Amino acid sequence: MNYHNPVLLKETVDGLNIDPNGIYVDVTFGGGGHSKEILSRLGEEGKLFGFDQDEDAQANAIDDVRFKLIPENFRYIKRFLRVEGIRKVDGILGDFGVSSHQFDVAERGFSTRFDAKLDMRMSKRGSLSAFQVVNEYEVEALKKVFLTYGELKNAWKLANAIVNARAEKSIETGDELKDVLYPFLQKGKENKGLAQVYQAIRIEVNQEIEALKEFLEQTSLLIKPGGRLSVISYHSLEDRLVKRFIRDGKFEGAAEKDFFGNISVPFKKVGGLIVPTAEEIAQNNRARSAKLRIAERLEDR
Repeated sequence: MNYHNPVLLKETVDGLNIDPNGIYVDVTFGGGGHSKEILSRLGEEGKLFGFDQDEDAQANAIDDVRFKLIPENFRYIKRFLRVEGIRKVDGILGDFGVSSHQFDVAERGFSTRFDAKLDMRMSKRGSLSAFQVVNEYEVEALKKVFLTYGELKNAWKLANAIVNARAEKSIETGDELKDVLYPFLQKGKENKGLAQVYQAIRIEVNQEIEALKEFLEQTSLLIKPGGRLSVISYHSLEDRLVKRFIRDGKFEGAAEKDFFGNISVPFKKVGGLIVPTAEEIAQNNRARSAKLRIAERLEDR
């Protein structure tokens, strides 16, 4: 089984504008597809660090003296690069979302296709699971999760349905959750609705939005002037954050300005939004919602 088909492989690595002697980071190592492509463009002096909090990814570690896989969440990138004696890098690549492997292993609980215990942790060391979100969150908190992370208009009905059902018995598996929610999903679009519910719970379990924000803020401290940031996101919440960070250097409000009124941001965008071709989507359906944005680190003023 293929662990993960790297999306926009050439475009994402091209975006890094690789210096053969540079230092690079792949913060979503997974099956190592993007990392292998980066290594193929590095010389003997080049270095690549991979990050992946999923224990399953460790089996894919690349045997190359120029490479090291760090088994941690990318939200701690600065801390763990410092442990390696690295303070500045030439480029960082991120391919966010869930890997094909995580979707395809039934017991991980990420996919609506399988009946499995409610888990959805990207790291088995994670303290919060989908079971706890579904069975322990108050109705208001559940509604907020579904509305914010699933963009579900009927979030209130779904949250109420869960709270009413679990009063009788804990909801332990994916099929039990589907049985509770099915009557409240839009007719003819049940699968889409379920996918949005699963996405919302998964984002909450793994604190994906908080982790992405923390990661992006650190990139401006780590990437050298002229270095690149190349990131793929898969849903509008993530893409909006990436777009705003590149444009404004922050997630809310207008960009900072200096004494003379000049906009002061750490990055400038390189090119426009890049999406997969119809051919790539035909070969890998999971690429269909991918959005790639590339930015270059500016000199500090």
